[in-house]
Amino acid sequence: MKNLREIEDYAKANKIPILLPESRSILEELILKYQPQNILEIGTAIGFSGCLMLLLSTNSKLTTIEKSDDAIIVAKRNFEKSNLIERVTILQGDATEIIKSLNSQFDFIFLDGPKAQYLYQLPFLLNLLTKNGIILADNVLFRDMVKGDAPLNRRYKKIVINLRKFIQEVESNAELNSKILSIGDGLMIITKK
Repeated sequence: MKNLREIEDYAKANKIPILLPESRSILEELILKYQPQNILEIGTAIGFSGCLMLLLSTNSKLTTIEKSDDAIIVAKRNFEKSNLIERVTILQGDATEIIKSLNSQFDFIFLDGPKAQYLYQLPFLLNLLTKNGIILADNVLFRDMVKGDAPLNRRYKKIVINLRKFIQEVESNAELNSKILSIGDGLMIITKK
């Protein structure tokens, strides 16, 4: 886990957002408990959460999607330094478009890309998710604005509205079990029945 500390230090020094410690502990708990075989990650960033998941689940393969060229360069380097690159497929581009053409099945999906897109990605992600598979969606309470605990900043209006709709879609879907954890920036654990 030494490389994870190095990635954290790099993220801090370069002001790159990675998993908050409370959110990280939930992700760790789920990966250790379920030991997924096929993981999909929306939002590679610099590879921190991808490395974390693969280190905790040694038989897993990861497909991770990232739009930024610069982030992918750093992520590849981090997967290589952690001796994980053979278990990773990095797809570059807009995740909302890429997931429409994926034909693999995933038993764990970590959703941590553009928050306003969660709503549009949901139907495609559910098609890719195996029965009893799990989606962990990060930042669903978005700075306490989604529940209305913090005033709505007009700059984030679309994100907040779409996250509210995303939560509503999940909670009204009879094929899903879900719960929201008010830790970090809000996590939603979604299980497909």
